[in-house]
Amino acid sequence: MFLPHMNHLTLEQTFFSQVLPKTVKLFDDMVYELTSQANGLSSQNLEIQTTLRNILQTMVQLLGALTGCVQHVCATQESIILENIQSLPSSVLHVIKSTFVHCKNSESVYSGRLHLVSDLLQALFKEAYSLQKQLMELLDMVCMDPSVDENDDILNMVIVIHSLLDICSVISSMDHAFHANTWKFIIKQSLKHQSIIKSQLKHKDIITSLCEDILFSFHSCLHLAEQMTQSDAQDNADYRLFQKTLKLCRFFANSLLHYTKEFLPFLSDSCCNLHQLYLQIHSKFPPSLYATRISKAHQEEIAGAFLVTLDPLISQLLTFQPFVQVVLDSRLDLPCELQFPQCLLLVVVMDKLPFQSKEVQTLWCTDSQASETTTRISLLKAIFYSFEQCSGELSLPVHLQGLKSKGKAEVAVTLYQHVCVHLCTFITSFHPSLFAELDAALLNAVLSANMITSLLAMDAWCFLARYGTAELCAHHVTIVAHLIKSCPGECYQLINLSILLKRLFFFMAPPHQLEFIHKFSPKEAENLPLWQHISFQALPAELRKQTVHEVSTVGTAECRKWLSSSRTLGELESLNTVLSALLTICNSAGEALDTGKQTAIMEVVSQLWAFLNIKQVADQPYIQQTFSLLLPLLGFFIQTLDPKLIVQVVTLQTSLLKLEPPDYVRLAMLDFVSSLGKLFIPEAIQDRILPNLSCIFALLLADRSWLLEQHTLEAFTQFAEGTNHEEIVPQCLSSEETKNKVVSFLEKTGFVDETEAAKVERVKQEKGIFWERFANVTVEEAKRSPLQPYAKRARQEFPWEEEYRSALHTIAGALEATESLLQKGPAPAWLLMEMEALHERMDKLKRYIHTLG
Repeated sequence: MFLPHMNHLTLEQTFFSQVLPKTVKLFDDMVYELTSQANGLSSQNLEIQTTLRNILQTMVQLLGALTGCVQHVCATQESIILENIQSLPSSVLHVIKSTFVHCKNSESVYSGRLHLVSDLLQALFKEAYSLQKQLMELLDMVCMDPSVDENDDILNMVIVIHSLLDICSVISSMDHAFHANTWKFIIKQSLKHQSIIKSQLKHKDIITSLCEDILFSFHSCLHLAEQMTQSDAQDNADYRLFQKTLKLCRFFANSLLHYTKEFLPFLSDSCCNLHQLYLQIHSKFPPSLYATRISKAHQEEIAGAFLVTLDPLISQLLTFQPFVQVVLDSRLDLPCELQFPQCLLLVVVMDKLPFQSKEVQTLWCTDSQASETTTRISLLKAIFYSFEQCSGELSLPVHLQGLKSKGKAEVAVTLYQHVCVHLCTFITSFHPSLFAELDAALLNAVLSANMITSLLAMDAWCFLARYGTAELCAHHVTIVAHLIKSCPGECYQLINLSILLKRLFFFMAPPHQLEFIHKFSPKEAENLPLWQHISFQALPAELRKQTVHEVSTVGTAECRKWLSSSRTLGELESLNTVLSALLTICNSAGEALDTGKQTAIMEVVSQLWAFLNIKQVADQPYIQQTFSLLLPLLGFFIQTLDPKLIVQVVTLQTSLLKLEPPDYVRLAMLDFVSSLGKLFIPEAIQDRILPNLSCIFALLLADRSWLLEQHTLEAFTQFAEGTNHEEIVPQCLSSEETKNKVVSFLEKTGFVDETEAAKVERVKQEKGIFWERFANVTVEEAKRSPLQPYAKRARQEFPWEEEYRSALHTIAGALEATESLLQKGPAPAWLLMEMEALHERMDKLKRYIHTLG
């Protein structure tokens, strides 16, 4: 009643600053009274009921009075300067927030007696709603001078925006439309006064609240979609609510997009929230293992209305260095459910980089160390590392949307295909200045201990060989060849490099293959470590014939050299390399071997077999490897082998199997025994071969290793289909369990009947177990070069260490002296017997040391 009679320019000094603080205190006191006395409320206690209702009625009137004040200011001023009404917005917002908090908590405050005051609480909420709406109209009329950097108006506007932000967190679950309108106003005012308040706003608070509201509405949307999927009857009310919630998701996402675009330079400390938002959303959405189960139609609806807004968000953040640091942080330690979304995010980034400047590409594709604790790895290294973490998604496998191609329908692809295709596409647009980073990342991944990661890198490298020039392919083959030759011994890195060499060699142009042959001549024994890994099928016919001839000539010569030498265990490593090269010839270019070379190889292989005995094969790893190489070579020449030799081979295998040799030795046995299916065994030796053969198959079929079991079933099937000795087949099936196993394999039955949901749960559990097992391995350790040695352990001190060293030194000296004497003249007859006795003592000592360990 007094306001119309007062000067609007002096309202703050004469009225608002005097009355509003008391009004706020009065209101807070009334809220306190309500909260304190609500426990005594009951239908029988009319006194407290009347008191509480009177307080609520007074609060409604007070809110009405404040609404009148705001309306008066709006009506009397075309443009408003905050300084002239400084106390009004802050006081009104305080009262509004208190009202909404009280209404939100009313169920717990009034407990089961809410119905006694519900009508007044509803009136209170409506009045607060109306008051806030009126206040937002007033604030929309506020004018601020952009030329003034620091004044009270700036601070007041920032306080207003953050007060509205607090109200948002209160009303988010009370009224979705009102919540959205409040956010709309916050974003609008932030942008309207952007130039003068941008440095004062608490951007992290705004981004955090927006991200929380996006996730909340997204989860609500998924929950509704899940309910509709589980329910047989289609409820239109549920679907309308789903659409309404989805619309809210899109609104919040667009608000975030808009705010991020305008205030990006100020969002350094919000990048972690934005990164987590992307990961959390994709972790709950198909095809994630941890996704909510919703129908395909709902998936498409959510993706089309909401998920599409995340793509431009990533585009905006792509050039922002703090975001790059967060995504590629070497210390990033994500839980199981966020590893797959991280991989998807990195692929999205990879797709966008070709359209960015060289500087942005360099930012993402190079390692960086900002400080001792902050290290950023390159995008390519991050992709391979992230891909490696998706073991569950790769083994299931999950399927993603495929790329569209002209005239063909879009098909779903596995995660492996998805990453591989996008990685290869990225390689085609890689900036020339970053090729060194590409080479390093591919090589590092090829050398990975993780098989699937190494395979992905090989596929990408082979694509690069085909896409690039012939010279680039030849250069890469040469580098890989040198790496193989420099490997210190058998290791998984050597296996990976040899597979890569074999594949790349197929892509070499014939002139470059000829250059390679000149550079790494097969005539020289030192190059056989390379030629054992190259498929001769990759060479043109004439060149293949020539190279096969040279490798087989050198190979057989080296075998004879070993046979005529002292035949020490130390020389077996080079012999095994020679045998591996000869086996490669037989497997990939057997038709190129002339009769003379076949005979030469068969002769040396037969002579080498004569030196094997059961004890050596059981105890010595190098001899086990020799044994495993000789078996497939003998299998290759099975039709021309001496029957006596076949008897020896089968007999030795039977005896060896009972000593439980390593798996790779058993696999080699399978190669040989399956080849016997092609052979008609002479009647004279059938009684010495067939019982042993059935024993070998029976022992291998009963093996509990799933890998051996599968290979044995395949080998047994091949043997059974080809052999002329059908009577042996049932003899191999020594038990009912083995018989059932073979029948199930042949009929392709006996598989575990597992639903899709059960399979997903199993894969999740397996992934969780792996994750727990390797939780102590840091990201830096996992991404370190595979050939980089681990830090040395602190030396363990032993009380008699020096004495042990001295004794061992004496033994080594005595052996060297004996070796020197042998070179000067023949050894006495007793020497060999004494050395055998020493060897037995050494074995006894080794067993004793093992028991102590």
